[in-house]
Amino acid sequence: MKSRKELNIDKKILKMLQGKTYDTAKMILEDKEIEFLQDYSNTVSIKRLGYNDHGPVHMRKVLLNALVIIDLLNKAGIKLNLEDEGIGTYEDSRIAVLIASFMHDTGMSVGRENHEISGVLISTPIIERILQNVYSNELEKRVILKALIMECMLGHMGTQKIHSLEAGIILIADGCDMERGRARIPMILSRESKIGDIHKYSSAAIESVSIEKGGEKPVKITVKMSESVGFFQVEEILLTKINSSPIKPYIELFAGVKDAELKRYL
Repeated sequence: MKSRKELNIDKKILKMLQGKTYDTAKMILEDKEIEFLQDYSNTVSIKRLGYNDHGPVHMRKVLLNALVIIDLLNKAGIKLNLEDEGIGTYEDSRIAVLIASFMHDTGMSVGRENHEISGVLISTPIIERILQNVYSNELEKRVILKALIMECMLGHMGTQKIHSLEAGIILIADGCDMERGRARIPMILSRESKIGDIHKYSSAAIESVSIEKGGEKPVKITVKMSESVGFFQVEEILLTKINSSPIKPYIELFAGVKDAELKRYL
């Protein structure tokens, strides 16, 4: 059963969409197979491995971030790859980003190592089923979007070179979900220190991440934190992902401890 938080984010998602993208989101949000897979991914991530949230709330937040970024780029007149190359539309790109956001961390249901690859393997039948419903009479679109979705999923950790703006959006949208709520459950379950806890404690220091229209570039990301340990998340996670993203030229990045002067990275 979905949590209240998931249901609230679902409403926000649907408010941002229309047309075929809205219909696709509605289908995904009501899909029990996706729901069970996301829930189990979180069980493995949090209870078995001691990592932070990689489940339904995280994947929804990545989608919200991605939708904000994609709309800001569109308003700035920047065409994404499908439209720019004449092989799809802006709506097709949004649908690919939508599906990839919802499926990108499903590989955590298998384990952390190479979970990008595991996610593609375990999600392929679901992705094919969704695309068949959305593009039932458009084989070429199904082929293209399936490949693009897989690039988005495989590239979301920044360990594999990506080339499309669509995949670059997922990479940064994922990196922007680092507010303290994401580390809440692991912090409750275990207070004992162990290797790798810097991710947990640095995430707990992040108070807010905002994505809005930039002053000099289309997208401005601002990270505010309660303690300086949060700079680890900014410099080792988010900035690394931005540096690997094809949309880096369109990003401004600011970060700082609450009530102190913000540091500009980009």
